[in-house]
Order: sequence, then C-alpha cells, then structure tokens
Amino acid sequence: MRYKKAILDTKSVSVSSTGNRATISFKGLKAGEFEGDLNFTFYNGDALMQMEAALATQKDARAYLYHAGLSTLGDSVKNICWQNNNDEFIRQPSHNEFATPKTTRFRTIIAESENGSLATFPSPHRFMPPLDGVGNYGYNWSGQNYLDLFNGFGWGVRQPVFGDRRQVPWLNVPPGSVQKMGLFLYLDDQKAETVLDKIKKYTHNDRFVDIPGYKKFTSHYHVEHSLDYINEQKEQNTTDIPKGLENPEFVQFFKKMGVDIVHLGEFHNGETPELVTDERLAQLKTMHEECERLSDEEFLLLPGEEPNVYLGGHWMSLFPKPVYWVLNNKEQKPFVEMSKTYGKVYHVGSSADVLKLFQKENGLMWVAHGRIKGSTDYPDNYKNEDFFASDRYLGAAWKNMPSDLSEEKMGNRVFGLLDDMNNWGHKKQALGEVDVFDIQNDYELYGAMNINYLKLDVLPDFKEGWQPILDVLRQGNFWVGTGEVLLKNYTINDQECGGTLKLKKGRKAKLKADLEWTFPLSYMEVITGDGAQVKRKRVDLSDTESFGSKEFEMELDLGNSSWVRFEVWDVADNVAFTQPIWVESN
Repeated sequence: MRYKKAILDTKSVSVSSTGNRATISFKGLKAGEFEGDLNFTFYNGDALMQMEAALATQKDARAYLYHAGLSTLGDSVKNICWQNNNDEFIRQPSHNEFATPKTTRFRTIIAESENGSLATFPSPHRFMPPLDGVGNYGYNWSGQNYLDLFNGFGWGVRQPVFGDRRQVPWLNVPPGSVQKMGLFLYLDDQKAETVLDKIKKYTHNDRFVDIPGYKKFTSHYHVEHSLDYINEQKEQNTTDIPKGLENPEFVQFFKKMGVDIVHLGEFHNGETPELVTDERLAQLKTMHEECERLSDEEFLLLPGEEPNVYLGGHWMSLFPKPVYWVLNNKEQKPFVEMSKTYGKVYHVGSSADVLKLFQKENGLMWVAHGRIKGSTDYPDNYKNEDFFASDRYLGAAWKNMPSDLSEEKMGNRVFGLLDDMNNWGHKKQALGEVDVFDIQNDYELYGAMNINYLKLDVLPDFKEGWQPILDVLRQGNFWVGTGEVLLKNYTINDQECGGTLKLKKGRKAKLKADLEWTFPLSYMEVITGDGAQVKRKRVDLSDTESFGSKEFEMELDLGNSSWVRFEVWDVADNVAFTQPIWVESN
C-alpha cells in the first residue's frame, strides 16, 4: 500500500457555468501515476461547494482509495468538531492534535474559528464502499500532518483502508477511466453545532421521510437474529427470550431511520440447504415467531431468506405469510405434507418445485446482486426458464455495487439489467436492496442504504399476512431512492408506476413528476425500450437550488416503445427512480 500526495502544477484554468452553478477547473493535478484536473463547483445562493479531483491512469491492474480535505498552516482553526457515533457532540481544541481517523455521525467534520465554521463531508451514498459490514470505520479525519499528505493542521474525509476486514474496499480503475474523487464543503459564519444542523438537513437527519400514501420498505439483511436467538437460548439455558435480544439494536436502528418494513435474509451461513427437515422447520418457526414479536402497528419485520438453491446464482425469497419449506428432499418426501406442529410443509428438490411452491403460496423471488458476486451471469443464463418468465419472479435488486467513480450513475449495473429484462419481453422490476450483515446502534447504516417507497396506505398486520406488500411489488407501483430526492407523485397520462399504459395512434403522452429535494438536482431522464434498443431523453436541471420542490411536466413521444421508466439525479449522485410502465396501443 502506497500513499501518493496530490500535487497541483497548474497548466491552465478554465471557468464554466450552467444554470445556477459555476465550476473553476485547474488542469495539472497529479497523484502518482494518476493525472487530471482539480474542480471546484459553486452553487448560486448556497453555502454548499463541491471539490473534486478528476483523475485517470493509463496503467492496468490498478485499484485505489482516496483521502481528501483542507489544511492550514496558521492558527485560524480553534476547534475541530463532530458528532460521534454515540450521538455526542465533540468540540476539541485543534492545536497540537495528532492526526487520527474520526468515527462521526453524518460523515461530517467541522473546523471552527472565531468567525465561523468550515465543514467537510462526502456524498452520502456514493462515497461509501459496498461492504458486507456497516460498522463506522472512520470516514473522517483531522489533525497535524495527516499521513504526511497534508501540511499543518487539516480535516476532511477518508476511505478506510481495511473496511470491514471481510471485503476489500478498494476501487478498481479501468485504464483511462476518469475517476471523480470528491467531497463537499460548507462555509458558514455560525458555530459548528448550527452548521452541523444545516448539513444534516441534506439527508433529513439520516432518516427516510414519510410521504402520504407510501410505506418505506427495505430488503436483504443478513442480521441472523433467528440463529442468534436459538444459540443464546442454548447458551443461557432458557426457553424465554434470551437476555440482550428483547429489543435488538437492528430494530431500534431501523425505527430511528423511519423505516416501516424490513425484509430479512436469514440463515445465510451456507448450512441451511443441507439441514434435515426437523432442524430446518425449527429454525423457520423461530424466525416467524420473532418477526411477529418484533412487529407492531408502525413497524413490520418480514421473514425472508437468500436460499440460493436450484435456480442458479443467488436469489431472495418473500412470502405473504409464514411458509414452512425444506430446501432439499433427501428424505424423498412428498412435495407437500401436513405436520401437527407446523401445518403445511413443502419439500423442494428442483427449480420446478420452487416455482410450484411460489405459485401455490403466492410468493415472490428475484435475483440477488444480479450479474455480480454469486450471481455473475444471472439472471441471463436462465432468462428462458419457466420460473423466470413467471409472474412469481419479480426481477432484480438495485445497489451501488461495484463502486466505480468513473460512472455517472451509482448502481448502473442494475439499470442495464432492468432495461435488458424488459427488452427480453418480461415485465420485471428492480427494487432496492442493501445486503449487509450485523447492525448495531453505533454503525454507519444510512450511507449503505436505499429505500423502496411502496404505494400503500396502510401497514399490514403481521397476523393477517402482508399480501398487499407483495401485490404492490409485483405491480411495480413503487419507486426506489437514496432518500434525498423524493418522488411524491409520478404519472404518465395518469398511469402510476408499473401497470400498462394504453395509447392511441401517435403514441403521445404527458409525464408528471412531483419532486422535492435537498441537494441541487443535476438532471432527470426518461428511459424507453422497444424490445431491442434503449433510448434516453435527458432534461438538464442545473437551474435548481438546494431544498426545492416542483411539479415537472414533460411531453413524450413514445414511438415504438414497449416500456418507459424515469430517473432523477442530484449533484451528490443521489437518485430516485421508478419501475417500468408498459406501453400498448389501443
């Protein structure tokens, strides 16, 4: 591991502007074998600024992470301030402070002087590496001569070298790709506490806000609460709720973030597909009972798994009620049998059995992290199989993985997959997934998250089942976002997300999108497909400022399109996107 200090040897300076923002670009920035520009973007009427190194290398087989910030050789900075991950506000004298990483809330650290404060923080989601663990690994730094890269006292953002010590958090660099390594600055004449309160508004205090008529759903969590519960009961020699698991920290965290519905991915230790019937059913019983116990009128914890059997690749499962199924049929039992303890029990031994089960129990399945990790080449390799064509197969799941700072869009892998699936002629969706493991109250979860806003007025009761949630997912009547761009309403000719739009000859339509946002917006895009090609219509939104709202209208000529969907992006690469609406002619 080698740290390379970025040196600016200015070759030229250019100034450009568009809408309500201007960029000053300094050509001549170099860090080791990386070369490019140093850019500063200013937003009209806003204390927000963006500093970005746009660098490329021509060498192959390279990976990197970056640290960035500001430094001063004088004594103008009196204090360095942040909110720690125990929610305590820290004000620390800056003189003679040894440079150290800081575990902060809101990924923000603030230098305070007698005249005001200057904060540094990264993009809320794009900056975070897609790790299995979401511990707070120290995404800020401050102190003297940090890593010998900054002279004097400095403060800024950092990408931890080792991350969760499970997955390598370094970023791959295709030769010639321009990697955009950025951070935001916020300058104000107020004390640090006031400045932090202003910055927190950009992410709604790291909370997903309520929108009337919607419920907030998040999926794919391997917290393994069920196995912890079973193991702790054995360890504590009790049949009661084990001590320490009465109110699990992951449930507390989700409630604090405003999440309504959490879909688990339990039993991910690799042993589950081999379990004999009795042990498997006992584990499912614990999961179902614990999900019911931890659910209430305002929070729903849904049982779910990543079974990874028979279909190919990795996939997620969701049923509308507790279902007992065994992931192998080594005992050669009937497909379905009745149990005095568990009721109806299914034994699956093939992809045909899986499809039959999900049809009988009205469940949904979808590929986990499609085209990457354990799902490399999937769902492509089974796109002609019956289970994929079935309406029980939802589609894919969106996450910013792999992280590539040369790509304009986070999670572009899944947008391509979503477009392909629908051009294959299947009505498929892409919900947001998170795919992380242990969650505790002092972790950094928001930066790793996205959220699904389901068009749902009432939160279902666990005991009565949650079929309405699956119905909304299957219909595609939901949108996905990172939390900063809110899509309060969206229609094309009064047709909501999902469903079918019937058009007369000429195939003209009107899109309406009622948006609210925190960071200034960058652009919105309408994406269409005709079964072979994908087309994009982009609308520049550089005239927007921070903390705005507007109902946008756009005339569409859908031509030969068979489906249409919509995305909105802001300057921090945060997003809100819809599911496809299918287009037919009357």
